[in-house]
Amino acid sequence: MNFSLSSKAITATKTDCLVIAVPEKGEWPETTKAADEALGGLIKQLEKAGDLTGKNASVNTLPLVDQPWQRVIVVGTGKDSDRTPANFRKALIAMMGALKDGPSKSALICLADTSLQGEDAVSSEEARLNLIGRILEDQLYTFTEFKSEKPAARKLKKVVVQASGSAKALKDAFNQGLATGRGMNYTKDLGNTPPNICHPVWLAEQAKSMAKEYDCIKTEVLDEKQMEKLGMNTILAVGKGSKQPPRLIVMEYRGGKAKDKPYVLVGKGITFDTGGISLKPGEGMDEMKYDMGGSASVFGTMKVLAETKPKINVVAVIAAAENMPDGGASRPGDIVTTLSGMTVEILNTDAEGRLVLCDALTYVKKFDPEAVVDMATLTGACIIALGNQATGLLSNNDELAHELLAAGERTGDRAWRLPLWDEYQSQLDSNFADMANIGGRPAGTITAACFLSRFAKDYRWAHLDIAGTAWNSGKAKGATGRPVPLLVDYLMTHAG
Repeated sequence: MNFSLSSKAITATKTDCLVIAVPEKGEWPETTKAADEALGGLIKQLEKAGDLTGKNASVNTLPLVDQPWQRVIVVGTGKDSDRTPANFRKALIAMMGALKDGPSKSALICLADTSLQGEDAVSSEEARLNLIGRILEDQLYTFTEFKSEKPAARKLKKVVVQASGSAKALKDAFNQGLATGRGMNYTKDLGNTPPNICHPVWLAEQAKSMAKEYDCIKTEVLDEKQMEKLGMNTILAVGKGSKQPPRLIVMEYRGGKAKDKPYVLVGKGITFDTGGISLKPGEGMDEMKYDMGGSASVFGTMKVLAETKPKINVVAVIAAAENMPDGGASRPGDIVTTLSGMTVEILNTDAEGRLVLCDALTYVKKFDPEAVVDMATLTGACIIALGNQATGLLSNNDELAHELLAAGERTGDRAWRLPLWDEYQSQLDSNFADMANIGGRPAGTITAACFLSRFAKDYRWAHLDIAGTAWNSGKAKGATGRPVPLLVDYLMTHAG
């Protein structure tokens, strides 16, 4: 797909389809006024006749004859007072639903001059162009690699987005949005790949391929022998029941100054989770291929960095393993010694994500990080608490937590903070080891984070529980690409 910006008059851009916005109430955007004038007042006539309501996310396609365009897509953007970034995203998604599989080969999208409610950082033209770019890539995504009959190629080949000028800031914002969308789509590809293909060694190969594709990415992979020598026994314990060996994947992006401390991303990479000896129910177990959603989002974020090259240092660490039941698998009651030296009594082998993450969190101390953010499809309890709308966020640092929450608000990739109080730590008490790997049913998301916090005391750390946001179930089953937008926004705010 060819994407570009234009600041020409809309009638000067040759295109099959024009996309404009009509509000339910309020002032029309300038591009809509210009389109109406070029069409002899047609849009205003249809609005007065009630054919165009302007209700948010409503879409009308108008075929035209002997006009500058073959058709016009009119997107409703609601009332001025209700036009939040979230509602604008809904309108953009509805617009793409009508455009992407339609008959047009090219389109001119005139939506960046639609005013939004909210803070300047959210409602600026740069922010709108960033969002439009992201939605374009995100909504054009398909995953058909394993279908024997491929769908017909889309007719749409070229999309031009109207901007108020040719300023570098506008182009950079649009291109960052496109790159974020591509990072989300890469995350989706990894998540949607079946687990008989996507296993720890395969994930490591993807990291090596990224280093070959982008000179700014350096990749190192630790195998099971290297991890055993270091003492990363909890990652090894999780992988013991599988024929697929675990891997610790390290990717480094050094775009900042040599002395700048890196921001570290840690991703849970359980490529399939049966629960191990604590076997999960069969229903819905196929979706446990998404248990590597944390690692997939790390990959997607690193791809965005490699494409946009911000001035920041970022290290990505992925703890990859497959959790299977086997004669050699870890048992409930086993005690293992972590890389930190602390011991863990494994009471439930289905609480394996925190086991691979704890060794990774200890390992990243070697990078002297500015901050560490881990992401993991960690607890079903987070879905019960927050549903599929918000990512759970827990942190040992208020400033870091607030920055991540703000990034989520700006991008619509929202998170909600849960407490990490010391009072919850006692639920992890063990009679036989330094700690147990589960704390019972109450506050399951919090006690999982409490477990991780014990290995993150030496730096600023935040944990993102993406169990409810990394993928969709049901008819729309598939990876979502979250929380790539949140992570990219957070990192970009710290780029020099």
